[in-house]
Amino acid sequence: MDFLKQTRTIERLQFFNGQRLFAEDLQGIDAFNREMRWLHNISLHQIGIGNGFAVTGKRGEREVRIGPGYAIDGLGREIVSITDHVEPVQPVAGEDDGTPTLFDLTISYAEELEQAEQRQGICKTQGTIRLNEEPDFCWIELDADGQPKDQDIAKEILAGMRIVIARAEVLNCQLEKDISIAQRLNARVATQPYICCGTSIPNWDPLILAPPDPGAIGGNRFLSQIATVLAFVPIIFPIGLSAVIDTRECGFKTTPCYSARIAGQRVRRVPVPQQFDPNEGATLPLIIPTVDLTFIIDGLVQVVDPKPDQFTINVLLIGQLLIPDENTGKAAGGALKSLLSSVSAANLEQQSRKAIDRFFKYSKDPNTKEEKGWQVVWMGVED
Repeated sequence: MDFLKQTRTIERLQFFNGQRLFAEDLQGIDAFNREMRWLHNISLHQIGIGNGFAVTGKRGEREVRIGPGYAIDGLGREIVSITDHVEPVQPVAGEDDGTPTLFDLTISYAEELEQAEQRQGICKTQGTIRLNEEPDFCWIELDADGQPKDQDIAKEILAGMRIVIARAEVLNCQLEKDISIAQRLNARVATQPYICCGTSIPNWDPLILAPPDPGAIGGNRFLSQIATVLAFVPIIFPIGLSAVIDTRECGFKTTPCYSARIAGQRVRRVPVPQQFDPNEGATLPLIIPTVDLTFIIDGLVQVVDPKPDQFTINVLLIGQLLIPDENTGKAAGGALKSLLSSVSAANLEQQSRKAIDRFFKYSKDPNTKEEKGWQVVWMGVED
C-alpha cells in the first residue's frame, strides 16, 4: 500500500541496564509512536478538519481570523493549532475585468517548526528541546472555475497534503464578500443520513377494503356475469394484507422515511372447486385434483402510521388468472361465482384469515428448502 511506503520508522527500541543513551535513542521512541499514530489516522480516519479551525472575515475587512483546530492530512499527520491566528488578506486589486480574485486559505503540516526552548548541555553544548506545533497557513490563488492556478498545488490539495479551510473573494485588497467555509473537508464520518434495512416475517392480518353484499348489486345474475369477466382480466381483491413491522433493532431516534417491498412467490397454483359450501367455512372446498388454476398475484404496498420503532404496511392485492384452455376458463368462472356468492359479512374475516395463512404466511420447507409466503424487505432513512 502506498501509505505504508511513507512509513520510515518501524523499529521498536529496547533498553538495558547500564546502557548509554544518546539523543537519537530517545528521539527514536517519539518517531516510532508518531509513525504508528499516523498509520492509524490514515487507515481508520478521513482526511480533513476534525475540530475547530473556525475562520471569520466580513466584507470590507483586510484580514481573517482562524481559531484553534485539529486536522489530518493525506499522510495521517496531525495539523494542530492551539492559538488564534490572524492572516492578512492578499494585497491584490482584482482581475483585469474588474471581478474579485478568488483565493483558498489552506493549512498544511509544517516540516520546519519554530524553536520554543533551548537548553545548555554538558561540555558547552546547546540544543533545542521544544518546538512550537503550528501549521503552515497559505493563500492559494484560483482561476475563474475555482481551481488552483498552480498545478502542483492543485495536486497537493487533491492528495490531502493541503487542507482548504476557507475561500475568499478579494477586490481592492479587501474581502468583497464574507469568507466562505463551504469548501472544507470534514475528517469526521457523517452520522446523517442514517440508513438501516431489514427483512421481517410479518404476521399478516386481513385488510378488508370493501365487504361484499351480492344482494345489493343484482344477485346471482350479476355474479355470473362478473365471474365470467374476472376469469379473463386482472382482479383487484376486496381483501388485502396488513401487518405491523418492528424496526426497534435500528435504534432510530426520530421517525425515518420508510420504504418497503414484498419478497416472495408471485405465482400461485390453486385447485378449482366445482361447488362451494359456505357452511364449511373453508376457502377452497371440494377440489377436482386434475384441474388447477394458476394466478399471478402481486401487491401495491403502502406504508402508514410510521414511528421510530415500527410502521404499518398495507398491501392491495392484484391477481391475474392464466387461462390455458376453454374448459379451464369455464371452470374458473364457475369457481369464482361460487366463491363470490358464498362470501358474507359474517364469514368474511374467518375465510380471509384462512386464505392468508394458506397463501401468504411465510414458511420454509425443511426438505426442499423452498420458501413460501411473503416477507417484507424494508429500509428506513433518518435525516
